[in-house]
Amino acid sequence: MAGQDMPPAGGYSAVQYKRNLPARGFRPGVLLLGTTAIVAYGWYRLIHGIREANELAREKMWARMYIMPALQAEEDRDLVRRWYADQAREKALLGTTTKAYNTDRFVRPNIALTPSRALSSEVDPRSP
Repeated sequence: MAGQDMPPAGGYSAVQYKRNLPARGFRPGVLLLGTTAIVAYGWYRLIHGIREANELAREKMWARMYIMPALQAEEDRDLVRRWYADQAREKALLGTTTKAYNTDRFVRPNIALTPSRALSSEVDPRSP
């Protein structure tokens, strides 16, 4: 019979099974701190951007409120001009002006002809 092979008397040398690579990248704590800093800066910019947008919206609203009387006066002048033109057309067509209401007060018409509607040949009073 053959003899069994045995290890050497001092044993085998250790087998290197780990890779000898240097640690790459940052430690997890540093990565977490950096990510937290970036997110905090993003929230800071977002909050200040929202505040700036709110301030601009408030300024726009106040600007519109300040010019509202001028816009209303312009609309009133346009309405009066159209009313007088309508009265002149009615007088030219009918020879006289007729009153729709039994009052001397000015009653704002319910249906106003805008330029786009006045150009059409037939105007339906029920259409908006």
